[in-house]
Amino acid sequence: MPDTALLHVENLTASVEEKTILHQVNLDVPAGETHVLMGPNGAGKSTLGHLVMGDPVYTVNDGRIFFDGEDVTDLTTDKRSRAGLFLSFQAPVEIPGVPLSSFLRASIAGRPGLEMKGKEFRRRVKELAAELDMDTAYLNRELGVGFSGGEKKKVEMLQLLLLQPKLAILDETDSGLDVDALSVVSRGMDAYRKSCNGSMLIITHNTRILEHLSVDRVHVMVKGHVVRTDDASLIPWIDENGFESFEREAANAAANAQ
Repeated sequence: MPDTALLHVENLTASVEEKTILHQVNLDVPAGETHVLMGPNGAGKSTLGHLVMGDPVYTVNDGRIFFDGEDVTDLTTDKRSRAGLFLSFQAPVEIPGVPLSSFLRASIAGRPGLEMKGKEFRRRVKELAAELDMDTAYLNRELGVGFSGGEKKKVEMLQLLLLQPKLAILDETDSGLDVDALSVVSRGMDAYRKSCNGSMLIITHNTRILEHLSVDRVHVMVKGHVVRTDDASLIPWIDENGFESFEREAANAAANAQ
């Protein structure tokens, strides 16, 4: 694998319920870079994010996943998380009976470099909440219960800044957000990059959330195949032209392969 790749996905083929979703996917994210994975709905983008994080719903049929120089293909999700991987969900879960502050405290427990005593933890979380324009009263509420879509995404940004992972995979983080919430989430992503020099893989089919970010590479996925990798100039092109040409090319390639 390349020495510079923090995340190295090699010839990954994967399925769910015996249906193949990803086909020989190759993708590298070097340390300190922001990459974008784009494509039409149903292309397999979220599947790739969940596979990198170790979601047991999906089966790896072939290929390997390397993170920070280690083969993590067979590691459980919690071990990948402790190694420095982070995944934000398109639809964050609700956990009744668990206060947000307790969840955040448990999420950093036992992680080297993140140990904090009670007073220090509360001060840090309040600082991050203020940075994200989040009312600190939310810290005492049940995780996600009664939160709007924008509030749930703010909570994920709070987790991101608190955990300081090496690589953040953000799955459709802009989904369902109004302009104000989108601005806050974009600010959280920028703060993560600046404070942690962390890497990001942003999964989206919409270019709105990318407007204020410095993007290093763009990967386009169609029907489970990565069909194009280019620099950030590809984003405005996709914004203007969409994914139709990539879909036609993929269809032609599949027809020629038969």
